[in-house]
Order: sequence, then C-alpha cells, then structure tokens
Amino acid sequence: MTHNKLSKLAGLGALATLALTLPTIAQDAAPAVEAAVEAVAEAPPSIDTGDTAWMLVSTIIVIFMTLPGLALFYGGLVRSKNVLSVLSQVIGGFCLIALLWVVYGFSLAFTGPTEGGLSAFIGGFDALFLGGIGPDTISATLSTIPELVFAAFQLTFAAITGCLILGGIAERMKFGAVMLFLVLWFTFAYVPLAHMVWGGGLLGSWGALDFAGGTVVHINSGVAALIAAIVLGPRLGYLKEPIAPHNLTFTFIGASILWVGWFGFNAGSAGAANGVAAQAFLNTITAPAAAALAWGVGEKFTRGHASLLGFASGAVAGLVAITPAAGFVGTVGAIVIGAIAGFACLWAVVTLKPMLKYDDSLDVFGIHGIGGIIGALLTGIFAAPSLGGLGGADYDMGGQFMTQLLAVIVAIVWVAVVTIVSLLIVKAVFGGLRVPESAESDGLDISSHGEHAYNN
Repeated sequence: MTHNKLSKLAGLGALATLALTLPTIAQDAAPAVEAAVEAVAEAPPSIDTGDTAWMLVSTIIVIFMTLPGLALFYGGLVRSKNVLSVLSQVIGGFCLIALLWVVYGFSLAFTGPTEGGLSAFIGGFDALFLGGIGPDTISATLSTIPELVFAAFQLTFAAITGCLILGGIAERMKFGAVMLFLVLWFTFAYVPLAHMVWGGGLLGSWGALDFAGGTVVHINSGVAALIAAIVLGPRLGYLKEPIAPHNLTFTFIGASILWVGWFGFNAGSAGAANGVAAQAFLNTITAPAAAALAWGVGEKFTRGHASLLGFASGAVAGLVAITPAAGFVGTVGAIVIGAIAGFACLWAVVTLKPMLKYDDSLDVFGIHGIGGIIGALLTGIFAAPSLGGLGGADYDMGGQFMTQLLAVIVAIVWVAVVTIVSLLIVKAVFGGLRVPESAESDGLDISSHGEHAYNN
C-alpha cells in the first residue's frame, strides 16, 4: 500500500471519528450556547448614539418651531398694536411650561404605576424635579436614548401646546390671567392627557393611536382655545369692522419655520433614527402639501382667489391632521388625510366661525381643533394595511375607528371642563379676564407691556 493510500485512509478514519464525536460535542456545548443566547437577550439596554443624536436634533427643531416659528406666525396675524403682546405671551408661556414640566409635569405624565388607583388618568411623583434621572439613565419609554433626552423632547410638546392656545385669546386678555390660566390648564388638562395617551393611561390601554399628538396637542389646544374665546367674548369691533393681519410676511416666515420644525415633531416621535421615522418624515411633506393646495383650490371656488394666508393656513392644517397618523399610515394615506383636512379646516374658518359668531382670533379651533379631530379619526382608517397603512395583519379598521372616536370624545370633554373651571378660577383671582376697553383700544403692546413694535 502506497504512502498516499495510507494518508487517505488515515484521513477517512479521522473524519469518521469526528462524525461519531460531533453529537457528543454538540450536546456538551448546548448549555453554553443557550447561556450565551440568554445573556444576549437579557443584556441591559444601552444608549444608541445615532438615536440619541436624532432625538436631540428633533428636540431643537421643535423648540425652533415655537420660538420663533409660532411666535412669528401668530405675530403677523394680529394688528400692529398687539404684536408684542403675542410674542410676550408665546415666550412667557414657553418658559413657564418648560419649568413646570421639569418640576412635576414629566413625573405625573410618565412615571408611577400603570394599574390601580388613579393611574388611568395621572402618573406618580417618582421623578419630581427629574429626581433620580442622570446623564446615564436610560429612558424607560425609549430604551436607546437617555431619559433626559426623552424628558426634554416631551417638554417641547407641552410648551408648544400651551402656546397654541394663545391664538384663540389674542388681543384682549390680561397677561397675568394668561399665565395663571396656562398653569391650571397644563396641570389638569395637558399632563393627564399626555399620561392617558402616552404614559400607560386610559386611552393608551384602549389602543387609541396618536403618533405625535392629535389628541394630546391639537384637540387639546383647539378645544381650550375655543372655550376660552367664547368665555372671553369677542374683540371690540369683531364682525363690525375689519380686523386684518398686520404683516403676512411674518406669518409666511412663521408658517415655514413651523413646517420645518414639524419634522422633529412627527419624525422625532418615532423615538429612533429608523424606517418609521423616515415614513413619518415623508408624510410630513406630502400631507401639508396636499392640504395647502386643497385650501387654495377651495378659496378659488368660494372666494374667487387663492391667497398666501390660505396656503400657509392649509399647510398648517395638513401638518396638524397628519400628526396623529404620521407613523401609522402610508404616503398615499397621508396625501388623502391632508387634502381632506385642507377643505374641512377652510370650511371651519370661513363658514363655521362666522355662523356661530365666536371670536377665535387666530383660528386655533378651526385649524388645530378640527384638523386634530379629522387626523385622529382618519388614522383609524388609513392605518389599515389594505390602504397602505402600517397596521398588523389582523388590523380591525371598524374597531380602531370606534376607539379613535371614543378617544376624541374623551379628550374634548376633559379639556372643555378643565378650561371652563380654570377660567372661572382665573377670573376670580384677577377680578376679570379681559383688559379694560381703553387698554384694548390702545393695544396690548403699550397698555400691558409699555412697548411699541414700530416707531411710527
């Protein structure tokens, strides 16, 4: 037998021996493999720098959409004698709510038990003054970012929601009364709704879908603005003399900044730099684009022309409507939602408000209230996979629509009651809600803040 043949036989023998021993090796190694798999599965969450960076950017641009975006949008819509009062209310409201959020808002919205007691409506006191939360604390809600980043991101939502309300009460309410009202509304309307939807409370347990704030932000602010406008009463000369915007250039710039900031609002609500954020990002382009064009077309047919204010208002209406749906619907669904919102919000502003004769100064209810309701309801429809949505294979469109409707009703009733009671308290404290007629005629810039926006 040659050397080569001997080598081949030796090799075959070795292979045979290995084949016989492999089952034993595998059996002996199985516990170690299982332990390794379990260790990976049970590994504590860690901070992802990409997700954290995206959430920090999102937080920054949501602040930018409030200061200066919303401030310029509202400032341009009021008369020149009241522009500084609106800017003062926006920055004052933002600063006030930012501090309240750190003191107790975040804790009551996102900590505490999720079962028993009042947990369906409010959280706990575990993180007052953000106690126990440090730079290395990982978010309990989004496991790849620091808790401080999540708290800051949610702070911007609370702050802009309060500032949105200011458009309904512009040009006639005492500054101190505005600030106290925001404290009460934030404590008893915003914080409970945020907990009910996003913090493990009632509406979330029902399965209500609200990706970035259809109920928490827009229905909340829209209904509060409507109730406050009715309780306050109309501005002097309302429906008797023209009350035109003083600077539509400001309004256009503000609307453009709002649109840019809304990418943080919606795509940031994905909580990570992922595909859902990408879908929400694209939807935040297409929905307002469809709404702006729908508003312009509606204006052409009903008023004979499409206006800059109409395009800006339509874009905001589309942004509002896509907010609850941004991460749940496909691109085509977003376009349809935007178009419907554009036509519906135009009707609310041009027809419904004059018909009911309430003076929602800057159409907060007509755009945010109506747009938020439409968006919340249509989320239940267009989240269906059959319509390009991201719902699961067993998605029940009819059942989800009813859940959305119930969530909308709860939000409307809750905010309406809190707003009425809060205004009654503020009225008692300040001996009235409105500035004197002479101060309103002079303008709130000079009568409340001692300043003029323009030298002439």
